[in-house]
Amino acid sequence: MAISKTIAAPAALALVSALGLSGCATKEYVNEQIASVNQRIDALDAQLQTTDGTANAAMSEGQAAAGQAQNNSTRIDQLNARVDGLEQRMEERPARN
Repeated sequence: MAISKTIAAPAALALVSALGLSGCATKEYVNEQIASVNQRIDALDAQLQTTDGTANAAMSEGQAAAGQAQNNSTRIDQLNARVDGLEQRMEERPARN
């Protein structure tokens, strides 16, 4: 039995159309997927903001510590100069008997 071309062509067209349309995503499905991705992006953005704030605070504290260390170094140098001067004066004095 041969299938006539007049019946086969529309049947093939209907089959191809059905297969093609079944693969399309609905707007609702796409919106659900986008909403899920947007939620993840929002969570990562919030986490990034927190991390950025922590990094900025650490940077400020580090800069303050560096400034304090520089100040302490200057004071130690001044004290060393004073101690050296006192030692020199002590060496120049005659010994007490």
